[in-house]
Amino acid sequence: MAEYQIRIDRLKQLESLIPVHLKKEDCPDSGRLLTSMAGEYELKASRRAIQRDLEALVKERRIEAVNPGGKPLRYRRLVDAEAVDPRMWDYARRLMGSLIRDALPERRFERIWTKLREDCDEYGLGEDKLCILSDSQRLLPADIREEALAAALEALSRSRSLQAAYRDRDGKLSYPTLHPQALLQRGPRIYLFALKNEESEPVRMYALHRFIRAKLGDGAARIAESFNLKEAIRKGQGDFAGDRQIELDLRVRGYVAELLRDCPLSEDQRIEDEPDGSAFGARVRATVPDTGQLLRWVLGCGDNVEVLGPTKLRDVLTSQTTKAAALYEGTASSLSPASE
Repeated sequence: MAEYQIRIDRLKQLESLIPVHLKKEDCPDSGRLLTSMAGEYELKASRRAIQRDLEALVKERRIEAVNPGGKPLRYRRLVDAEAVDPRMWDYARRLMGSLIRDALPERRFERIWTKLREDCDEYGLGEDKLCILSDSQRLLPADIREEALAAALEALSRSRSLQAAYRDRDGKLSYPTLHPQALLQRGPRIYLFALKNEESEPVRMYALHRFIRAKLGDGAARIAESFNLKEAIRKGQGDFAGDRQIELDLRVRGYVAELLRDCPLSEDQRIEDEPDGSAFGARVRATVPDTGQLLRWVLGCGDNVEVLGPTKLRDVLTSQTTKAAALYEGTASSLSPASE
């Protein structure tokens, strides 16, 4: 390797070992750095040699001396406003891996994760120190044929049509020519927004796991001029958001009260302690989208949440919980051992 490249790599490695967020008195000096880099900093010269490298990093404004004129000089790494701290990048990379793992079959995940880790340095944030857990029930991803997903992605990226064999939820098999508009990952399932055959509307949603076969078509995909992915999601397609905002009014207790103090429902959330003697711990008001996700979240909170408003949502919850309770009426007595 050329000498200049060795020096570039050496300076980069030295820079990475100098922390960003430390008090002045805790920042390392040249002696501490030289000691801590034994076995990984390949500089065989004296302390003066490492000092020259530190001076070069200061000149390039990659680090700073936090105690100018002090003995010994102590150093802190500077962070460009556009730069990303390497440990934050390592965390983000592992977060991406966690999200990908929830969405892909294990074999496909391992291939992608291996690629994601290529040419990446390790910063000590392994599985023994960092764990990322989903806050919802993890489902296995839908069984999607990899060639169908690859064909859909290629058709989208090249604005080409897609020849498909598709089995709908009723089991009916058809062979449409699709004109892809967008792709949506919703939890463990993937949906393709597309025009069908010669239709100019509507833009339909096709579940990728229902594709039996798919290949790139011969012609260009027709574009649905009125379609906008963000607008479609905002209006409720895919059930991620709704077109209507509601003023949510809740009483909460237990883990939900603690959760909403840490992680608000919205930017305008207001939370107040409930009066003494109340069965609940806090009153929460927030402006949120009216979605199926919201309904499922409230139902999942059980008796730790009471919806006070809007009335329509409270009525829906009353109906849903009544139906659910009816499923379990008499269950305890029917499952308990018969008394003698």
